[in-house]
Amino acid sequence: MERKKGKKGWIAAMLLLGALALSACGGGGADEGAAQTNAGAAGAASAEGLTVKIGVQGKGGLFGKAQEEKWFEDAFGELGAKVEWIEFQSGPPMVEAMASSHLDFAGMGNMPPISAQAAGVKFKIVSQVLEGRNNVALIVPQDSPIQSFADLKGKKVAVTKGSNAYNFLYRLLDAEGLSESDLQVIQLQPDETQPAFEGGKVDAWATWDPYITLNALSGKGRVIADGASSGILSPSFQLVRAELAEQHPELVTLYLKVLQQAIEWEKAHQEEAFQRYADERGIPLALVQGMQERSAFINVPVTDEVIAEQQQTADFQFELGTIRKGIDVKEVFDNRFVEEALKQAEAEASGGK
Repeated sequence: MERKKGKKGWIAAMLLLGALALSACGGGGADEGAAQTNAGAAGAASAEGLTVKIGVQGKGGLFGKAQEEKWFEDAFGELGAKVEWIEFQSGPPMVEAMASSHLDFAGMGNMPPISAQAAGVKFKIVSQVLEGRNNVALIVPQDSPIQSFADLKGKKVAVTKGSNAYNFLYRLLDAEGLSESDLQVIQLQPDETQPAFEGGKVDAWATWDPYITLNALSGKGRVIADGASSGILSPSFQLVRAELAEQHPELVTLYLKVLQQAIEWEKAHQEEAFQRYADERGIPLALVQGMQERSAFINVPVTDEVIAEQQQTADFQFELGTIRKGIDVKEVFDNRFVEEALKQAEAEASGGK
């Protein structure tokens, strides 16, 4: 027991140093830097008894493995914090939960953060988790006569409003010189759309993985447009509630460090991981391998190029009237946490504990 207490003290000290480093490299003046440093110190001292709420989209997968092994629970427990998992179907409900302080961490596509920022929700984007070239697409039933986006004129297209697929659909419309009135857009959540898609009640579906791969590789559907073919990227990001980041910066770094370690586990145990994911969904292993090829998890700092693409998306949505005001997306990006997390994860992996 004494040894565990010593370990807990060591981890708290290490993360506090990381929090202080994050504060010191901020862009504000001396007073702001001092305030951030004080917040970091206070956070490291007061995580005891805190419940950190982590949102996931669907069951299983990498986060399912993490939950089973209690990787996040064990890491946060070393600082006296607890973990609560909350399941969602898509990003928009996640930002709503974050806005009401009912969610602390969430991974989602590029569109929900734009809507959230325009609505005044306080959050930070702290890493990029999907590249965005193949993880969003427009699919049609396998035997559909539709061959291109232009063939969708007058057809029923399902999409989840406010999702990255929603942005993808409307940017495709714009690129093709079409308007919303040229389609019959039906707004549905994924669990509603799948039976509608299979039953022929919609002609196409703008969606994301795993639904793209599940339908394409099972012979139920085929892709007619995605980010790679259209040049419209749909990256996904890791968000954190701003107040948690301000009061407990060490917990943000810890979250991203554990996420990176989970990704490294998957890379080192692909056969075991992919078979696990296949068993969870009751699908062939080939489908899981296809999903991994289309949308493999990453955990990296967000580049200037990706931020510029996000700004382009925000400007387009403002022109479209989806958001009520123009925004500067740079205000919500903060790479300091993931940079520190990757540094710590690499040090631990190399034995530099």
